[in-house]
Amino acid sequence: MTIRAKAAARKSAPKNRATALSPARKAAFNVLLAVERGHSHSDDLLRGKTVDALSVQDRNLATALVLGVLRWQIRLDHQLQSLLTRPNARLDAEVQIALRLGAFQILHMDRIPARAAIDESVELAKQAGQRFASGMVNAVLRKVVLLPRSEISNQASLELAAEAHPAWMVERWTNLYGAPAARAICLHGQSQPPLTLRIMDAAIETELAEDGIALEPGALLSAVRTVVSGDAAASNAFHEGRVRMQDEGSQLVAEVAAASLPDGLGRVLDACAAPGGKTLILAERNPQARIVALESSAPRFEQLRLRMAAHAAQIECRLVDATTLTGDASFDLVLADVPCSGTGTLGRNPEIRHRLKPEDFLRQAERQQAILTAALRAVRPGGRVVYSSCSLEPEENEHVVAAVLAASPDAHAVSLESSIQALQARSVLAAGAAAKLQAAITPEGALRLLPGTFDTDGFFIALLERRK
Repeated sequence: MTIRAKAAARKSAPKNRATALSPARKAAFNVLLAVERGHSHSDDLLRGKTVDALSVQDRNLATALVLGVLRWQIRLDHQLQSLLTRPNARLDAEVQIALRLGAFQILHMDRIPARAAIDESVELAKQAGQRFASGMVNAVLRKVVLLPRSEISNQASLELAAEAHPAWMVERWTNLYGAPAARAICLHGQSQPPLTLRIMDAAIETELAEDGIALEPGALLSAVRTVVSGDAAASNAFHEGRVRMQDEGSQLVAEVAAASLPDGLGRVLDACAAPGGKTLILAERNPQARIVALESSAPRFEQLRLRMAAHAAQIECRLVDATTLTGDASFDLVLADVPCSGTGTLGRNPEIRHRLKPEDFLRQAERQQAILTAALRAVRPGGRVVYSSCSLEPEENEHVVAAVLAASPDAHAVSLESSIQALQARSVLAAGAAAKLQAAITPEGALRLLPGTFDTDGFFIALLERRK
């Protein structure tokens, strides 16, 4: 081709040729946009059909992008705002998310070239109908490249993690638990939670090892293994239900409840059962007990019913709001793992920090008190109620218990020290766990797991007994 022909070809070539978008980045953008608009939760969307249809590699990248952006959103917005020509300018959601995605990849992901992060963020803005803003996205992200990378590997990372949480939240935890614990909570919220498996048969552990899945013992429970490497979700053991994925703190709640049933016999009520992981532990530990599992949400009830189908001889599922329980006092044990703000799960559900307001705690507490009061009505004299939440806030925890006990003269709190001793005697606890748990007992005798202190979601557990 002559020089003139080459020049003519260049002149006639299409301008602004679209950058090919990776399926992972496009899926992550759509999930983040839906979360920003309040349409759904990231966890639900990441388990939806669109993301599930991606290849394993793209699904993993989409998940890392969504959760990473949500974890770092507050600090990313602060960094991006300082780079805008008009720092106080209000950006459309599509533009803001394109900028966050690009900045997160540049500042927090080692293996993604900055050029790819910039080009695809620009294209995401264009395809979202924000072509006029694509030049600004390109210019701002080029400036982001000059910022120091955000490393979560040293003492300074504690300050960075705190900057990624609402200031009122950090101040609250500092006042409640002290500055070191508050910073540890924040750092835990910036990390991907460990993948923990419940394994009741040693042969399954051997089987997983043969599948290339490396495990190490859990920190609290003897039945727990933490996945170090490998894809446990792709194993036959997982698909056949012989191994389950569940946070170790969540499993501990169910273990405490299971150990509270005298002799493992009688009737058990799981008042807020979905998704059913705790219900299954109650059944495993007390195979002679009859269990009723309640759920008030119809979609969640259907998921619960399907999951419990193989255990129908022992577990009965009911679509019932726990607050409507009558005072038939027929249950020996009630587990009330109540809906809550979820501030103990910010690593797993990072968008909570962006939606939550301080006044939400008291609103949650009203329903929690109603559930706990109903649970006490449902348990027989001498029976027990385990109250738990995945909240770190006193309004949803000890304040709820205190308010209900003040209105229930026939009930009293029982220290969990004896429950921890019982779990240790039954070899349910991992080596050294009893001492750590004893140190986490509150003055009222409840148990509080703080993220960062324990490598689990945050939980509060209290044991109540109805007087005979």
